[in-house]
Amino acid sequence: MATCPECDAEIEVDEFDVDKGDQLSCPDCGTNLEVTSLSPLELDLASDDEDDEDDDDDLDDDDDVEDE
Repeated sequence: MATCPECDAEIEVDEFDVDKGDQLSCPDCGTNLEVTSLSPLELDLASDDEDDEDDDDDLDDDDDVEDE
């Protein structure tokens, strides 16, 4: 049994079915979690890999520049 660091809900996870680094979602709040320890089983907030969206925004900024 592990606890969600976001909402403190108890999450039933079989320690034998997960590995360190695996990601899962909290069934109560939907937060993406990462297994950080197996013994004892601990979960932490998963890092977001949404840097691609920021790169797309940078391209839009170039369109605002007009040639004089």
